Amino acid sequence: QVQLVESGGGLVQAGGSLRLSCSASGRTFSYLTMGWFRQAPGKEREFVAAIRLSGTYYADSVKERFTISRDNAKNTVYLQMNSLNPEDTAVYFCSAGPWEIVYWRRLDYDYWGQGTQVTVSS
Repeated sequence: QVQLVESGGGLVQAGGSLRLSCSASGRTFSYLTMGWFRQAPGKEREFVAAIRLSGTYYADSVKERFTISRDNAKNTVYLQMNSLNPEDTAVYFCSAGPWEIVYWRRLDYDYWGQGTQVTVSS
């Protein structure tokens, strides 16, 4: 069992930055695939970024702007978001799954946080 708690969302102007954090507990954190997904109103939850031992992975829409990282000593994964634009407005969810999953496939993840709202004003 893994418990995930996100923090760091909020309201920011276009061009600004935010850093999301996801604190994990319950299983050996360093061996998990950790992902960030987002869901805008009326849209499906979509992949944003993932990290695991083999590397980091990003959706095309956030490449060069977002950075995912993890601190295994703190059981925490981060999402640094720069150059935000209104299209990034969504609820952002942290997720965890086994190391071998297809990292962009939502249904492969076993555990989810409650989500944190990110709103980017124009």
